[in-house]
Formats: sequence, C-alpha cells, structure tokens
Amino acid sequence: MKFKWKVAFLITIAAPVIGLFWKHSPPILENFGTEDQLNYADIAWLLTASCLVLLMTPGLSLFYGGMVGKKNLISTMLQSFISLGVVTMLWVVVGFSIAFGDPIGVTIDGVKYGIFGNPFQYLFFDQVGELPHKELGASIPFILFALFQMKFAVITPAIITGSFAERVRFIGYLFFIGIFCVFVYAPLAHMVWHPNGLIGSYFGVLDFAGGTVVHISAGLASLAGALFLGKRKKPHHEPSNITYVLLGTGMLWFGWFGFNAGSSLGANGTAALAFATTTICSATAMMTWVLFDRIQGRKISALQACIGAVVGLVVITPAAGYITVPQSFFFGAAGAIVSNLAAHARFLKKMDDTLDVFACHGIGGIMGMILTAIFAGKEGSSLMNGGWSVFGSHMVVLVGVCLFSFGMGYLIFFLLNKFVTLRVREEYEEIGLDISQHGESIESVSGVKV
Repeated sequence: MKFKWKVAFLITIAAPVIGLFWKHSPPILENFGTEDQLNYADIAWLLTASCLVLLMTPGLSLFYGGMVGKKNLISTMLQSFISLGVVTMLWVVVGFSIAFGDPIGVTIDGVKYGIFGNPFQYLFFDQVGELPHKELGASIPFILFALFQMKFAVITPAIITGSFAERVRFIGYLFFIGIFCVFVYAPLAHMVWHPNGLIGSYFGVLDFAGGTVVHISAGLASLAGALFLGKRKKPHHEPSNITYVLLGTGMLWFGWFGFNAGSSLGANGTAALAFATTTICSATAMMTWVLFDRIQGRKISALQACIGAVVGLVVITPAAGYITVPQSFFFGAAGAIVSNLAAHARFLKKMDDTLDVFACHGIGGIMGMILTAIFAGKEGSSLMNGGWSVFGSHMVVLVGVCLFSFGMGYLIFFLLNKFVTLRVREEYEEIGLDISQHGESIESVSGVKV
C-alpha cells in the first residue's frame, strides 16, 4: 500500500520541481496577436465565467454527497473536490498542450486534422501568457483561455465518480482521474475544439460547450467503471442529506452559466443567448421530470427535481449558443423524458451505476448531440434545414466517441487494477469509505454526535 502512495507523492512533487527549472521559450509571434487586440469586456467576462465553472466542482461534490449514504458522504465529496488539485496540476504540465497544441493526426486532402495536440508545445504553460492567440480566443490573454478550459477538464472526471461511489479505493481513483484526463479528455477536447481538430473541423460536429467532450465521455466512462467494479454489496441506500443535493444543484445551475455562456469566449450576443437557453432548458427539464414521475405513480421529490434540472443543463450544453429560445424548451422536455426512462430502466439498475451518471450525463449528452444535429447551425446545416450530411456526421461521431470513451475507460480501469486494486475490501465497504479510507465521519466530531 505504502509503495503506491509514495509513487503518487513523487509524481506530485516532481511537477513543481521540474517546473522550477523549466526554461520557457518566447512566444512564436506569428501565432499571437498584440496587447492592442485585447478586449477588456471579454476579459472581464471570461474571468467571471472561469470562476463560475470552478464553482461547479464543489457544487457537484454537494450534489453527489447528499445522494449517497451517510457513511460515504465525505469520501464521495472529496472524490469530486480532489479533482481540483489533480487535474489542475496535470493541465498545466501537459494536459493543455495535448488539448490545444498543434495538431498531430491524419492528413486528408492536404490538410492535417488533429487527434491530439503536440504534448511538448505548451509544456508547463510554455508560451501561455498575456498575449491573445490568433485562433484560440483572439480577444483574451492566452493564459485566460487555458485557465477557462482547465475548469472543464477538472469537472469531467469528477462527474464519473458518481457511478462507482461507495466502493472505490481513493488511491486508485487518484491515478484514474489523472490517466483519464491525459488519454481521454484532452484528445477529445483537441478533436472537437481545436480549429484543426478531426471531429470539429473535418466532420463538422457542433459542440458549443462540452456535450461530447465532457458529458458523453464522462457518461460512457462511468458505465465502464460501474461494470468493471461490479455491484455494491448493499446497492440500496437512503440519501444522506437532501439539502446538500438542493444546494449543490443551485451551485451547478449558477456555475453552468459560465460553462455555457462563457464558451462564447466573449461578452457578446451569443453569450446572452446561451445564458437564456441554458436556464430555460433546465427549468423545462426539471418540471418535465417531476411531472413525468408523477404520472408514472411516483411522488414529486426534491431529489428528483434536482436530477431533472441537472439533466436539462447537460442536454443544452452542446447547443446552447446555436439554437433559439423556443427550441430550448423542446431540448429540456425531450431530454428529461428519455433520461428519466433510462434512469428507471431495469437493465441499467442491474449494473449498479450508483448515482445514475450514465442515465443523466451519458444519455443526456447523447440526446443533446442528436438534438443539436437536428436543430442547431446556420440555415442548411441542420437536419431541420435539410442538412442530412451534417446529421450523418454527428451520428457517425456519436458512435465513435461512445466506443472510444467506453473502451478507453474500461481499459484504464483494467490496466490500473493490475497496479493498484481499485475496489475496497468487503469489510471496508461495510464500514463505509469515510472511516476506512479517510478516518473521518459526519456522525461525530471529537466523539460528539452532530
């Protein structure tokens, strides 16, 4: 056991030591603009949006923590929160470079389309400074663009934790999120969002704020995690604190405005549109979810209202800046019904996806991508406007991303388990991860009941 923790410690210490002596090269001027091209309104909005997106990860920790049993509340919250540390360091060292470095991939008709970026180009944020990049946020400092994108990278592996909550060893989880960020998230971000990325540029797939990059990747990897780790010994539990879920949902909804509206990369009309479609879709999904529950014979609950609202936020993410306000109503209603059906499907329940991450984020992200291909885009590019080729491209990429995310997720779990056992022992699961993994409990503080 101690050996694995020593490895984790040495990796953590190595980054700042190497970074201290890393020789930064001056920015390649042909790639960057000048200070005169900076737009201070855009800078102010992206600084704000970055803070909002960062807030989503603590919000997610409350959202998940309130849904698990009392003996696993702290461990579940920490699994989300610790991503702020692990992924932030990795993003600076190599993650950003893989996601947004010069493309390394395939050449088609004389044009190079990237599968991942040059991992050495922006190593330790080399060349990532105050000047704007001509292709990546032309009106804001490049370092602000990198930090904004970092918040997306932070929350993605944290989303996955809900699928294997209450049964994973913390050391194994730490290694998992680091490997996932480098080998799954960063390449997907490059393929979708880099100007020469294979998915975004060659296939023409639209993903405004991360339906594909964040939610489908996390949703399918969560399914792989639930399958690999197996069922809990006691899969049924009472939520520890519904008020935490309500508070977490509010923080997620609030932060999602930075997530979606911030993806306009400017203080402009697109940001305002994304702000509107985001909140309207979420509101519609919440109401659709609870009323659909009621006509199915289930009571309207605070927990289910929160889940419905988050599903709406997931569904609108890939299309937030591309569709109209009336269309966002439909996104919310359609996404809520399909995800609700998935969350209560017997075959998914048998897999013991603890907090229904696949049903909410995976299915929600898939619905968002399909609906984006139907409604989004300029005249002639969406299915509603006769854009059959664009719809076809989206469906091909959807299948490919699902297979990639699930396959890579399962492979990471499988290989990592050879190095460090991922599942806790049965007696530790019975005790709960709060005590067995962290020596903490919400039941008492210094022996006093709370």
